[in-house]
Amino acid sequence: MRELIHRLDSCRPETAPPLGWRCFQLGVFVLPSSALIAGLLLLVALVAASRRGRFLQDKVNRVLLVVAALMVIGCFRATSGWLAWVGMGNWLPFFWAFWGFQPYVASAAARRRVGLWLLAGTVPVIVTGLGQLWWGWAGPFQILGGAIIWHIGEGGTPDGRFSGLFDYANIAGAWLALAWPFALAALLQAGQSWQRRAAALGLAALLATSLYLTDSRNAWGALVLAAPIVAGPISWPWLLPLLLLLLLPVILASLPGVPALLQAPARALVPEAIWARLNDVKFAGERNLASTRLSQWGVALMLIAERPWLGWGAAAFSVIYPLRTGQWHGHPHNVVIDLAVSHGLPAAVGVVAIVLWLLIRAARLGIAREPVFERAWWAATLVLVVLHATDIPMYDSRINIAGWILLAGLRTVERHHPDPLTLTKG
Repeated sequence: MRELIHRLDSCRPETAPPLGWRCFQLGVFVLPSSALIAGLLLLVALVAASRRGRFLQDKVNRVLLVVAALMVIGCFRATSGWLAWVGMGNWLPFFWAFWGFQPYVASAAARRRVGLWLLAGTVPVIVTGLGQLWWGWAGPFQILGGAIIWHIGEGGTPDGRFSGLFDYANIAGAWLALAWPFALAALLQAGQSWQRRAAALGLAALLATSLYLTDSRNAWGALVLAAPIVAGPISWPWLLPLLLLLLLPVILASLPGVPALLQAPARALVPEAIWARLNDVKFAGERNLASTRLSQWGVALMLIAERPWLGWGAAAFSVIYPLRTGQWHGHPHNVVIDLAVSHGLPAAVGVVAIVLWLLIRAARLGIAREPVFERAWWAATLVLVVLHATDIPMYDSRINIAGWILLAGLRTVERHHPDPLTLTKG
C-alpha cells in the first residue's frame, strides 16, 4: 500500500492538492470500468482543487458562465419539459470540472501520467470486448458487491460488433479512439527498455484490433488521423506518403462512381468487410430517408431556424423528430447542431469557439514539436472533437468526463507553455 501511495504521489503538479491528485489518478484509471466509482473519486478531486482558485479569473470560464446562463434560461420555455432540466447534467457540471481538473493536468509530466492511467484503464475494455466476440462472454458481471456491474452482450452489440464495457459499438469505438494516441505514445517514447517497448507494442496491437472490430467508421478514421500527429513532424516526409499509399486502395474500393477498371482490383485487395462498410453497402436499400444523417441534420436545421436564440431544450430533438418524420432518433448525430437545437445558436457558438480556440492555440504554441505524450494529448482531443461531427459519444458520461479532462489539459498547455522544467523527452 505504501508503494502504491508513493507511486500515486509522484509527478504531482504544484497546483494539485495531494489527496485530490491521488483520487484523480484512480478516477481516471477506473473511469471506463465504473462511472460511479470514478465519479466519486473525481468529485473528491474537484472539491479539493476548487478551494485553491477563483473561477472567474479565467476568461474561458466567463464564457462558460454565460453559456450556462443561456442554457438555464432556455429550460423555462423548453418543449421537452423536465427533460430539459435533466439534460443540464451533460453540460453544467462539466463546466465546473473543466476548471477544477486543470490543477491535475498542469504540467507535461502530469499529463503524461494521466494519459498512461487512461490507457491502463482501457485494458478491461479490450479484454471484455475480445472476450465477448472470441470466447462468448456474456454479462452481467458484478465486482465489489455490485458496485461495478459490467453488462457485456454475448457476441457483441449490435450484430457481432465489439462493444466491451459499453452499451454500443460506436461508443466503445470512441473510447478506444481517444486511448489510441496514448498507446502510440507509449510505443514511440524514447529511452525504454525492450521489455517495455514490447509490452507497449502488444497493447497497441490489441487496441488497434479492437478498434477494427467495433466496425465503426469513425473509429477506423481515428486510427489514421492520430498516427502522424503522435509521430510528429519529423516523420511526415515518409509517413504521410506511406499512409496515402495504404489508403489509396481503400478509397478506390469504397467510393461510388470509381471506374470498374480501378475498383475491381482495389476490392480484390481490400477486405470486403472494410470497403462494404465504408461504402454503406451493408445498409443499401434497408434505410428510409428519415433514418439517415442528412435527414436528421435537415430537420435539426429547420428547428434551429424556428428557435435560434434559446433553442427547444435538451432532448427536444428526440421528442420532435418522430412527430415530423415518424422515425425516432435520440439526437441529430452532430454535437454542434444538437447544441443549437437544444440551447440555441449563441450557446452553441460559445462552446464550439472555446474548444476550437484551445486546439488552435495549442497548435500555434508548437505542441507538435513537444514530447510525444504532449502530441498524444492534442491528438486525443482532436480525435474526440472530430468524432462529434457525425455522432455524439459524449452522451456516455465516461467519454464526457474524459473529454473535459483532455480540454482542461489543453487549457493548461496554453497557459503555462513553455515550461522546460516539466517537459520530458518523448
